[in-house]
Amino acid sequence: MKDLKAAYKTIEADHFAPKMEISFITGEKRETLSYEKVTWNIGGEEKGLRYGENPGQEAALYKLVNGNLVLGDVEMIQAGQYLASTPELLQSGKHPGKTNVTDTDNALNILRYLNDKPCAVIVKHNNPCGVAVANTLAEAYYRANKADRLAAFGGAIALNRECDLETAKLIVENYAEVVVAPEFASGVMDLFATKKNLRVFRIRNMARLTDFVAKTVVDFKSLIDGGLVAQMSFVAQARKPEDFMPAYCNRKITDKATGEVSFKEYKIKRLPTAKEYEDLVFGWLVEAGVTSNSVLYVKDGVTVGIGTGEQDRVGVAEIARDKAYTKHADWIAWEKYGKPYNDLRLAFGEEDGAKKQAEIMEQTKAEKGGLPGCAMVSDAFFPFRDGLEVGIREGITSVVQPGGAIRDWDVIDCANDANVAMVFTGQRSFRH
Repeated sequence: MKDLKAAYKTIEADHFAPKMEISFITGEKRETLSYEKVTWNIGGEEKGLRYGENPGQEAALYKLVNGNLVLGDVEMIQAGQYLASTPELLQSGKHPGKTNVTDTDNALNILRYLNDKPCAVIVKHNNPCGVAVANTLAEAYYRANKADRLAAFGGAIALNRECDLETAKLIVENYAEVVVAPEFASGVMDLFATKKNLRVFRIRNMARLTDFVAKTVVDFKSLIDGGLVAQMSFVAQARKPEDFMPAYCNRKITDKATGEVSFKEYKIKRLPTAKEYEDLVFGWLVEAGVTSNSVLYVKDGVTVGIGTGEQDRVGVAEIARDKAYTKHADWIAWEKYGKPYNDLRLAFGEEDGAKKQAEIMEQTKAEKGGLPGCAMVSDAFFPFRDGLEVGIREGITSVVQPGGAIRDWDVIDCANDANVAMVFTGQRSFRH
């Protein structure tokens, strides 16, 4: 009988070459990016990635060691500025696979915009499940984990400050696949050693994360027939309140009888408060690391609900809302009883457990999943008012979105009717 568990313990053979080059050729001009394979010494052996996205897929990690590529007037990142491509492996557990590296990389993709305060990003399947900033690292991690304790199970945790003992004690209360930080305080690695499958990365260059805010790389996407799409990587242009624009548009109106064309001006009545601007900036920068089509709700520097990868905007707004309710109820159960919401019947018996669940759900509904006062963040424009109305019904007070829809006027009217502040970024933040 086949041992299904064995597949996850397999270390795939690595037939990828130790070096790789990609050249961009225009006439006689050749610009070459040179890479070298990354390995770690684990148990006295040099080992690369465990496997790719799934067991059975060979994989290799390469670092950029040479190249000076310029596309138009944009210079790509220079070799030697290593982050996730050369993490120092302090503790291997089961040594890293492809998703451990890419989850770490996307966490850093978010952290580079939020490096001015202690910040924790927890990523699962290349999407953040909790992001928070705070005055201390321990508080930031606590809040990020609280945002979605269930999804954080088995996630990659990235910290932008030295991991202190207080933060480490909180981390080992849950199961994590990866912890990455610029440094680890005395005693932390002894604590992490009690978690046998935990991979611990040190990336000293994280102290310079803000240097990567405007850096660009070539982003490659392989096609099923072996072809490639190459694009410049995304850089969020709106990174502070003054980069946002008050929601505004002109609506073209054609008189059906005469054919005469006129324009009606629509603009937002209320601008965000200073506190709302803080959340709008925070949410928009977290959005850069979320798979599209996406909508987020954030409040007080922490994610409350994250909706990812949906096909329609109203649907993803509802999913983010529903996740906020679910996670809110689970956290109430965890604080009151030390048990997940879904385990209360098992822990306390059918009747008593059901009663506890009903009480928690009543509290969750009364508190609307923690959504009142949230900022609503959308990676693309709202084509209709229905997506925005999902958030308004839950008590959101501000919105950030790119703008540019044909019916911007209707969405602006919707926000004005609810006295909700709305700003445009002028830049879409799709990520697929």
